[in-house]
Amino acid sequence: MDVSDEDLALAAAGGDATAFELLLGRVYDRLFALCFRLTGSRAEAEDLTQDICLALPGKLAGFRGDAKVTTWLYRVAVNAASDRRRRAASYARATEGWSDIEIDRTRSAIETAEAHDWLTRAMAVLSPTLRDTLALVLDGITQVQAAEILGVSEGTIAWRVAEAKRKLRDMKALEEAGP
Repeated sequence: MDVSDEDLALAAAGGDATAFELLLGRVYDRLFALCFRLTGSRAEAEDLTQDICLALPGKLAGFRGDAKVTTWLYRVAVNAASDRRRRAASYARATEGWSDIEIDRTRSAIETAEAHDWLTRAMAVLSPTLRDTLALVLDGITQVQAAEILGVSEGTIAWRVAEAKRKLRDMKALEEAGP
């Protein structure tokens, strides 16, 4: 027995899951092809087709059988593609300018990472006592606490920090001067 697409659509609209499955099997490839032509992208077409298929059971309630199922379904697809484009345009307008903020944030993160990497490499060149002292102070340890941890006077810590900063400044100046 050969059942028409229209009869399957009407049965599916009435809740017949088997009719819905058969109808979807018949029209899916054509629906996807149309979505591909509407979007120009395979990934977008797959998403759009999936969205339409998910909404189709509810939309079938509005199918009256006045037109061919494919004609009706193509109208559903065109409307869905149009809605998707409107949402994308609204999103683009809403996020306009955020790309500049993201670019600045990314640039800042890269600069911070580069500075951190430079400091890590430069500290490796320092003597162990200067490196240990500077590492503690950079971790937020006070000079009093650093003196206690390292078993030296607070004055020694102050001198080591100053000496480490001087050596790091000299290294940076040599690097910036170039070969």
